[in-house]
Amino acid sequence: MSNTFHQVYIQAVFAVKYREALITNECKSKILSIIGNLINETGCKTIIINGTEDHVHCLLALKPTISVSDLMKLVKGKSSKFINDHQLTKYKFEWQEGYGVFSYSKSHIDAVFKYIANQEEHHKKQNFRDEYSSFLNKYNVKFDERCVFENLI
Repeated sequence: MSNTFHQVYIQAVFAVKYREALITNECKSKILSIIGNLINETGCKTIIINGTEDHVHCLLALKPTISVSDLMKLVKGKSSKFINDHQLTKYKFEWQEGYGVFSYSKSHIDAVFKYIANQEEHHKKQNFRDEYSSFLNKYNVKFDERCVFENLI
């Protein structure tokens, strides 16, 4: 649409079902690449994607013609299908239901980029559950912890 201008930056965070450590060093770069390509195929722009064995962070510029929920449904659905079709993980792969999405102004993008790039080091000090809870608290998102995290098997 002509005369439509936008600058919407978001960070999406989502976890492997039951937070299982299925994203190994052997398959990580392929999984992150697939996620980035899926984001770009929607017309959004991938800035950085990184994570650990049990979750992923995606920083992207959101295109206003796609909703966050449609983007996440597409990315999580198609990436898990690709992972399973190509047997990138040892066991059946699924993403946990839901996701976190947090918005940022342009002035915060460098800091968020560095945070995501440094995931491995960051998670030597803080687990995913604590990290995710701190995001929700930082952004004053009311939540019931029983509903946020699926029970481990």
